Amino acid sequence: MLFSDVVAASDAVRATRSRKAKIAELAGLFEVAGPNEIGTVVAWLSGELVQGRIGAGWRTVAGLDTPRSAEASLTVEAVDALFTQLTGLGGKGSTARRRELLTDLFTAATAPEQSFLIRLLTGELRQGALAAVVVEALAQSTAIPVEVVRRAHMLSGDLPTTAIAALSGGEPALSEFRLEVGRPVAPMLASPGGSLDEALAELGPRVSVEHKLDGARIQVHRAGDDVRVFTRTLRDITAGVPELVALVRTLECTSVVLDGETLALTDAGRPRPFQETMSRFATIGDPRQLHPYFFDCLHLDGTDLIDEPLATRRAALEKVAGEHSIPALVAPDAEAAAAAYDDALAVGNEGVMVKSLDAPYAAGRRGKAWQKIKPAHTLDLMVLGAEWGYGRRTGFLSNLHLGARDPVTGEPVMVGKTFKGLTDELLRWQTEEFPRHETHRDAQTVYLRPGIVVEVALDGVQTSTRYPGGVALRFARVVRYRPDKEPDEADTIDTVRGLAMPSG
Repeated sequence: MLFSDVVAASDAVRATRSRKAKIAELAGLFEVAGPNEIGTVVAWLSGELVQGRIGAGWRTVAGLDTPRSAEASLTVEAVDALFTQLTGLGGKGSTARRRELLTDLFTAATAPEQSFLIRLLTGELRQGALAAVVVEALAQSTAIPVEVVRRAHMLSGDLPTTAIAALSGGEPALSEFRLEVGRPVAPMLASPGGSLDEALAELGPRVSVEHKLDGARIQVHRAGDDVRVFTRTLRDITAGVPELVALVRTLECTSVVLDGETLALTDAGRPRPFQETMSRFATIGDPRQLHPYFFDCLHLDGTDLIDEPLATRRAALEKVAGEHSIPALVAPDAEAAAAAYDDALAVGNEGVMVKSLDAPYAAGRRGKAWQKIKPAHTLDLMVLGAEWGYGRRTGFLSNLHLGARDPVTGEPVMVGKTFKGLTDELLRWQTEEFPRHETHRDAQTVYLRPGIVVEVALDGVQTSTRYPGGVALRFARVVRYRPDKEPDEADTIDTVRGLAMPSG
């Protein structure tokens, strides 16, 4: 397959708002991809490299100055092979060799191919080909029921692996995927809810109401004494969390897969800021101990539970995790649920989760079986730049430029600015970290590649001509940075517009 075919499909997906058109475009591409190409193609369209990091980031690519090929001749296989070659480079002379290989690649690429390569290598490929769209396109191109593809993706935790199995073995190959202890499962996600009363009315009386913790998502697998811990993005962090590993080994079971959150707590037992929990993952030997709070059990002692209703999974969870389970009110009345919500806020948690007791475990946001209820509107937005502060903030990058994600192109759309909620610690961190993501600057502002996600609270959104999206945030303030989220997980401009009120 020509590399230009992938580039053309990516451009077509970026250019349309129609989900149906996106799926059709990708399905057409997948139909002509071979089993040895499909995994690579799916990874690229998701903005990732099969090889992971290859030592060719923004600084390396930005320094290239090559001519463009007039004719498309690169193949998927050749480009992927070069990326593999780059991964293996190291030692003396590796920098020069890396530049030589990239120069050859870019010289052989057409203008659209060069643009795609730059965005792919710098993490800026945001064409909206998210997992759910790719799953449906795979189903359409192979005539396999979408439920079968979706389930295989959840159990494999990896889109390229799922795609290879679909093309090479069809539905029988996908149906062979099972929950495998030690291999992470794509996580089930909660949808933002309105009010507590609305969530209870929508889901009915058979719900579980749990505290929504301001922690980091973890998935824990244990087989015998072998314990592995994964993040929300399925990254293996086992080596960095020895206290969690030791605790899970004490549970009375032979095998288990648990879903939950972990937090760093103060001496008084209150949650530390989310940023402290996330920084703890990056620092082995950090004295701040992590405490797990599990809310789901996907497997216990040889029995898979993902297809069982939450009521069954919850019973298994309480049996194996005991005091490490997040307390839950089962089928509460409105008054008891409201009391739980108030209690969650009083002890420093974000709000509550309302979950259907009848729902199975399903990767991603599948309907509204899980809803998160918070006291204020919050959005996950991309940081597009930061202005130099003045007064006591002189010398620090302060006022943030915030962008939502265009669901069609994946590109950021600016929706506001804020410096509220920034502590002295965050100001110091921003000033040190942001230049590493810089694209350019002027006298007032450092502009960034859209790679950093920040959660902001706001009082609402109003229509406005000030920003290109036609809306502006009202009284936005920083809650926390989200290093556990990628830019393609930021909220869309459609979500922001949905909160808008007429400007007055």
